[in-house]
Amino acid sequence: MEYAIVDIETTGGAAYNCGITEIAILIHDGEKVVEEFESLIDPEQHIPTYITGLTGIDNSMVEGAPTFDELSDRLWELLDGRIFVAHSVNFDYGFVKECFKRSGRNFKADKLCTVRLARKIIPGLSSYSLGRICETRNIPILARHRAMGDARATAILFDQMIKDKPEIIYSSLKKNSGEAFLPPNFSLLKFRKIPEKCGVYYMLNERGKVIYVGKAINIKERFKNHFSGNLLPGLKQKLKTEVVDLKWEITGSEMMALLLEALEIKRLWPIYNSALKLPKAMWGLFHYEDNSGYSRFQIAKVTKHLKPLESFFSSEEATAFLKEGIKNFDLCPRLCGLRKAPCVEGELLSCQGTCSSSLSPKEYNDNASLFVNRVKESQQEILLTLPGRQEKEITACVFERGILNKFGYFEQDSDLDFMLENMKSVPSIPETYYILRQFLPHLSADQIQVLKSVS
Repeated sequence: MEYAIVDIETTGGAAYNCGITEIAILIHDGEKVVEEFESLIDPEQHIPTYITGLTGIDNSMVEGAPTFDELSDRLWELLDGRIFVAHSVNFDYGFVKECFKRSGRNFKADKLCTVRLARKIIPGLSSYSLGRICETRNIPILARHRAMGDARATAILFDQMIKDKPEIIYSSLKKNSGEAFLPPNFSLLKFRKIPEKCGVYYMLNERGKVIYVGKAINIKERFKNHFSGNLLPGLKQKLKTEVVDLKWEITGSEMMALLLEALEIKRLWPIYNSALKLPKAMWGLFHYEDNSGYSRFQIAKVTKHLKPLESFFSSEEATAFLKEGIKNFDLCPRLCGLRKAPCVEGELLSCQGTCSSSLSPKEYNDNASLFVNRVKESQQEILLTLPGRQEKEITACVFERGILNKFGYFEQDSDLDFMLENMKSVPSIPETYYILRQFLPHLSADQIQVLKSVS
């Protein structure tokens, strides 16, 4: 962040009908002055004698000097994108803005007033005129009421204040620019660099540890909303106290942002992320053959030692799935674990009385096999192509059993083998299955490619 410390001399006190006779600009990089500029300016109007008595600048001195319009390119180069600093800043800023307007430019900059800053950082003075402050701080003014003399004195004062109380400088910047919502230890310059794009963001504390991970369609706007709204005030205050930095990763699409967010929360376990943080119990549909030779199905929690035929996020979801299978493939509710008592003769049952051995194991198992094969067919490994982070790029994601397996970013014309060989493998995170189900109906057919069946 750089500061343009400005002082001007004028033909009068009103910017709308007066002109600038002299300007001085010192560029301060936050540590020291790195560049200086000064020039007399032809105001294209008469300089009153009382102004000459105050500044020493008369009409003969500005005769032949460049007009503001002639200097406007150089002045714009010095001022644009920098913080405008002056003693009683609105006076200098108002004149400069008006003169740029006359030259056909709309000048706008964030401002800092060394009078207001001095009242906070150097309290108790009887006067906050530049002369009085410089006298109390032993700051020399080599040419009072001349632009460069006053600008250099203002620069020395500003340098002392930013090194003594930088937090007051930064706080004033945020407030003056409408960005007072920012955390006290978060740089305004950093905030301005946050992209307004879709992706994942990481909030860091002073030790560089990630304390929160989020996703957003507009990262900058989402970061702002963390601190400017009334949502979750407890979390808002904790984050505002601790966050000092932000990192981000552009993803190119909301679906990829959600997938990456899920992966990163599981990987980093940030202290202030509640969603996705705790492992979720998975339920499975298991298939086996009993002592009588009949195929059986059972719903139970998934463990690392047993691989289910299909996985679910709740027992209710698994039960509903199995009931649909019973109905469509003439399976026995009792052999599927959904009924304890044997079937009663005369009941209208789709399984044709398997409980009473009316149907042989082979006949029954043929139906069960059809169900198993249908489940496996639905578990095909698929490749999704999503928008990339930039033009002519795509995001490629491979899902196995509905769960993200690997992904990568590639040029649009990359062939399949190259993409599959160069994707990044990721841990199996069950939550990515939900994300796939959420977005899959909205993808076009050419974004989905079946790779192979999962055995």
